[in-house]
Amino acid sequence: MRFILDEAEKIICAAIFLGMTAIGFANVCVRYLTNYSLAASEELLTNGFLLLTVFGAAIAARRGEHLAVTLLTDYLPRGLRRLLFLIATALSVLLLAMSAWFSWQALVNLIGNGMRSYALQIPAWYYQAAVPFGFALIIIRYLQYAWKGRRDPDDAPLELPDV
Repeated sequence: MRFILDEAEKIICAAIFLGMTAIGFANVCVRYLTNYSLAASEELLTNGFLLLTVFGAAIAARRGEHLAVTLLTDYLPRGLRRLLFLIATALSVLLLAMSAWFSWQALVNLIGNGMRSYALQIPAWYYQAAVPFGFALIIIRYLQYAWKGRRDPDDAPLELPDV
């Protein structure tokens, strides 16, 4: 059970990617064999990319691998670098919390207005349902990374790289 909790976003990304690969492959086969296309494949693949991006961001947050410009912070004293790291963490969590809240509001709106998807005619909120939880997972993983960096400064981007 611990493995599933620790690696949830990797498992989700693997399942989404496997499903997207199968759908894309099936669409190519159908297109070449029958000169028709699976209309729903575009809808499924587009929404799959959305989910893959959100849960992939959680993987990057846990590893501390989001893009960062450290040109100036690399030359700051250790104490100031640590303070800047904490400020950046707080601002990142605020942005992610706002993203989770707005995506939750979009989900509630989709449920309320009864909008349906264009190809499969299923409720459109099915595609949106995982997005707020994905943002919440990014917050959790980012805070895990920040906590690890607070306890072990050598494991977070607080030190100058050895050259």
